[in-house]
Amino acid sequence: MKKLYLNTGRMNTIFNDLKDSLNGTLTSENNQYNLTVKSKNANGFISGITFNKQISYIQFDIVFNDDTLLSMESCAHSPILFAYCSEGSFNHSFGINGAIKKIKTNQSGIIRNTSNINNIFYLDGYKRVQMSIVICTASKTDDIGLLSDLNKIFYNTSGQYINIEPQNFKIAQKIKEIEAIPQKGIVKKLLSKRIVENILETELDQHTYGYMKDIKPILTLANKQIEELKRVSNLNFLNAFSGTGHMSRNYLSKVFKEKYHLAFSKLYNQKLVS
Repeated sequence: MKKLYLNTGRMNTIFNDLKDSLNGTLTSENNQYNLTVKSKNANGFISGITFNKQISYIQFDIVFNDDTLLSMESCAHSPILFAYCSEGSFNHSFGINGAIKKIKTNQSGIIRNTSNINNIFYLDGYKRVQMSIVICTASKTDDIGLLSDLNKIFYNTSGQYINIEPQNFKIAQKIKEIEAIPQKGIVKKLLSKRIVENILETELDQHTYGYMKDIKPILTLANKQIEELKRVSNLNFLNAFSGTGHMSRNYLSKVFKEKYHLAFSKLYNQKLVS
């Protein structure tokens, strides 16, 4: 297994460490980094952008030629990592001896580590992996706004927080938008910055009361419709077929139970039999 150690202090340091470890070719301009790797270690691309002191973005599209351990050094600011897997999979643990969690294709992982233990990512050899990581650091002076809200939501008193769930469709589309930006230089950086901010806003919305407030009426309506369907199925539908034969009634009951998860009430089953 190949081991890579990254200092998360500055993007410039991260990419120079990757360049040296993977024997790749690095270009950089306006805090945008592009690493091309074609060596005995790996084949693929790693790109990254630093938007400001608080927000950075890294994309991997790579095949490692051996199982690889990527250790990201913990730092005083304890950044929040929003990791998105578009293809393949990767594992994560807090420290080398921590519990291993798998992030699969079309899943996302939100990781917060305020302890002195490194974040460890495990990537399988000879398997393509496409993943994106938003690194978000909220400083002590960020008392209001998006960064402050993220800092409050994704915090755990144990010092270690991880949440793995299906990837939000809107976020998946935003990641594709970043990949498809045709412009270069400062224009690409500005467009990417706005998209990444939208991603963070979406993460905040879906993990706060605001998201539940929006979705609750939809869930309530859906539940009412399901209950009404069950009621109508038991009353009107069965009455309409009350004259059918015994075999037909049993067949209908079986179909509705297996396909629609609807069970006829005992009262109407008795009526059908009588």
